[in-house]
Amino acid sequence: MSKSFHYCPNCSSQNIEFNFRKLSCKDCEMVYYQNVATATAVILRRKDEILFTVRNKEPQKGKLDLPGGFTDPNETAEQTCQRELKEELNLELNVSEFKYLMSQPNDYEYKTIPYKTCDLIFESNFPENAELKLELEEIVEVKWIKLSEIKLEEIGFESLRNAVSFYLENHN
Repeated sequence: MSKSFHYCPNCSSQNIEFNFRKLSCKDCEMVYYQNVATATAVILRRKDEILFTVRNKEPQKGKLDLPGGFTDPNETAEQTCQRELKEELNLELNVSEFKYLMSQPNDYEYKTIPYKTCDLIFESNFPENAELKLELEEIVEVKWIKLSEIKLEEIGFESLRNAVSFYLENHN
């Protein structure tokens, strides 16, 4: 955070300190906590394949990803999954179709600001005969990859590599 913030957002002082997740101003005594943000990801399965997206933005541009995103205020994690699948892939699923798999901590740096996230990973079956329409600003393409051919090192975020690895170990 110190490489991104040089001034107190309250009084503009440069007399600030950042320790782990707390920004403190020594002049006006303002304290700002950078709490963990909630994000979701969905493992969509079709027979022996998982749907991956290819990121079109930093961080991790060009790397494999799972559909999902940040949770909005007053939104459940399942509603986030539903909204993100609609936005990213034009895919409509009912919130009851998401089964919680696990959580993973993640580091997400966006425009030089590091965020700590708690990624909640869900799984769901891909609906038969569904047609995808990609949100091209976010996603270059989708790839259906057989479970036996997934290369974890091609997945952009460590949290999702861990989740996919766990899924592969427990859901073949």
